[in-house]
Amino acid sequence: MVEDDRDVAFALCLLLEHAGYEFSSCPNGNSSLRSAYAQQPDLVILDIGRPGMEGWSLLRRFREITNVPILILSAPCPDTEKARGLRAGADDYMTKPFSNNELLARVEALLRRGNRTRPAADGDRGLYVDSAVRINQRTRSVFVTPGTSEREVHLTKIEYRLLNALVDHAGTVLTARQLLSLAWDMSGDLDSARVKFAVSRLRRKAGWQGKPSPLRTVRGVGYRYVVPSERLALKANNATAP
Repeated sequence: MVEDDRDVAFALCLLLEHAGYEFSSCPNGNSSLRSAYAQQPDLVILDIGRPGMEGWSLLRRFREITNVPILILSAPCPDTEKARGLRAGADDYMTKPFSNNELLARVEALLRRGNRTRPAADGDRGLYVDSAVRINQRTRSVFVTPGTSEREVHLTKIEYRLLNALVDHAGTVLTARQLLSLAWDMSGDLDSARVKFAVSRLRRKAGWQGKPSPLRTVRGVGYRYVVPSERLALKANNATAP
């Protein structure tokens, strides 16, 4: 958790540790980034009203170094601020005051989502399966189901990394800058056009050019992979495709 108020941090520490979680907190942005890099947490709780490193900047920095779920806490705010946080890469948004039960429920939901979509370590890759795509991350093979039959698609290294970045963040809007970092290991906005062209190629190869398509464009923001509602996504180390 990133929280400069020691009383709030202590209260949440008691709540979460009593619920069985390991918990640590940092009072400022710079120390929290170093801690996140070193500890590789499963969830980040971020107080957006940050002193020093401004909260929105810190959220962007977190998204550059990790794709774990981020829960924003803030003072009461208009819906436009909540939308801003979700579009900037947060996975959930809560305003103070909140109930302990609601916080725990949201933490549990985010951790379940993170376990399903978070990339496994290089030696621990498994399967991602939903009703639109099947990705075998051991063999780096991709199969799509545009109709009633499944077919393999052959992707370049960048297209494969792009698809995995979108699937790993299913439901979250990723900006061109975030995709450049995740798929190309680049930063900045100068090459955002290459993201557009790569998404176009990926759609064409997968047959996702028409509607409905799991790969959506969020105009003026970025791209989002929407898990088809017919079947929940599955990501497991030992699984067989249905």
